[in-house]
Amino acid sequence: MKPGEKVLSLEANQAWAKRIYKKLLVVVPDLWEISEYGKSRVEGYGDLNLGVLVVAEGYRRIALSHYWKHDSGDMIPDPDMEIGVYREWEMAEALTYQDMYQYNDVYSGPDGQADRRYYLHCNAFLEKWLEALAEQGHLLRKEK
Repeated sequence: MKPGEKVLSLEANQAWAKRIYKKLLVVVPDLWEISEYGKSRVEGYGDLNLGVLVVAEGYRRIALSHYWKHDSGDMIPDPDMEIGVYREWEMAEALTYQDMYQYNDVYSGPDGQADRRYYLHCNAFLEKWLEALAEQGHLLRKEK
């Protein structure tokens, strides 16, 4: 079975979103206090950028990204992801994924429904990426 053909139960999706939330808070422990943006620099790794895109009661839509500079001077995403974060539910999920080759919108299905292929791919990538960011020592804190 290919990853895009998996069918996850509601309980499995919720457990996955809770794991992602916990891993996100390891990298961005001050997520709910950061109002606009942040940057983490770790020697030997690309800078990690955070942008707060939407702020609502108990919800944040954020962008996490690495960029590298092309010879032309263009900044290339590698990757740039938008993430929906739900405070009361303690859940987070990938909403979009972009790199130099592709752009995936998780909720691009009919009537705004999740495209299962993108949902599974983007959230699997996000979970592994957050683990790698934590291992590298990335940390985004509220500036004092």
